[in-house]
Amino acid sequence: MRRRVPQLLAALSYGDAIGNEALEIQRHLRAAGYDSDIFAEHVHPRMAHLARPLHEYREVSSPETVCLFHFSIGSAAGRMIFHAPDRLVSIYHNITPAEFFMGFHPHLAGLCYHGRRELHAFAPRTELALGDSEFNRRELEATGYRRTAVLPIVLDLDGYRRAPSRLTTRMFDDGRKNILFVGRVIPNKRLEDVIRVFAVYQRYIEPRSRLLLVGESRGFERYSRRLREQVEALGLHDVVFTGHVDDDDLRACYASADLFLCLSEHEGFCVPLVEAMNYGVPVVAFAAGAIPETLRGGGVLLRDKSRPEETAELVDSVISDAAVRGTGLATQARAIAEIRATDFGALLRERLAPVLGP
Repeated sequence: MRRRVPQLLAALSYGDAIGNEALEIQRHLRAAGYDSDIFAEHVHPRMAHLARPLHEYREVSSPETVCLFHFSIGSAAGRMIFHAPDRLVSIYHNITPAEFFMGFHPHLAGLCYHGRRELHAFAPRTELALGDSEFNRRELEATGYRRTAVLPIVLDLDGYRRAPSRLTTRMFDDGRKNILFVGRVIPNKRLEDVIRVFAVYQRYIEPRSRLLLVGESRGFERYSRRLREQVEALGLHDVVFTGHVDDDDLRACYASADLFLCLSEHEGFCVPLVEAMNYGVPVVAFAAGAIPETLRGGGVLLRDKSRPEETAELVDSVISDAAVRGTGLATQARAIAEIRATDFGALLRERLAPVLGP
């Protein structure tokens, strides 16, 4: 009988980095001969054929089962596995501090608050804890987890070579300078700071410019409304809130972008930075959380974002100065080459060896 190594998630969502990683882990585990199903509390309709409902987990639960639990927020999945007899490996994707969401999404703020409390409670229950960045691993260690390691998020970089949406490409590849941000429209991303920088850039540097804010805002309508009010108050034009987009539309946004700008203040990894580098889009990012290690020396890191006019000048330099742009793209190409050179299957087996054996 094949050994069971199931994965447990709060949600398997379409286009979500955690869900995509779970699918890659599953592929490698099955290739190595393990029985590995994915169980999730919430499953996007497009992903329904890839996961089993949470209540079916009891069919595989046992003292011999090694469960990989993706720890990202307080959830019923976490409470269930905490009391299950299984051996537990926690994969920690970071929990955004609740204070970022106060005043915008009280329910999510509560989930984050309780999630961080659960993180402490899980320390003695967890046999092995894996952070997807050193930033996350250090947090696990500080919380009391005894055995920790880093398991970086794995991406199907070749999948980004699929054709972009022709319609979306025609919409945005029109001669304007496109500044792009990809990620959920939530307060810790500090999109108000991105808009301030764009306001300076469009008003004083490049009038023929566009800001593309690509990401889901559902649940954060209040924050999204505040951003739109900011855009109106600043008299900006060509600021596009796309909402959640399909994969081919996302590829078109990257293909049309002249620069990726990230001024987020809390990131446990930030997958869109890797996506942008993989597409050859110059990156300017604020050095918060795990962002410096995610970039691996690529792109341009900001240590201070308090002066929008200075950031706008830097953005212009990276877009317009061929030497600056070329240097940045070269550092990003090296970072992507490092990622591509990683044998994720071997790394996964090495990380899980203390629990699964060699």
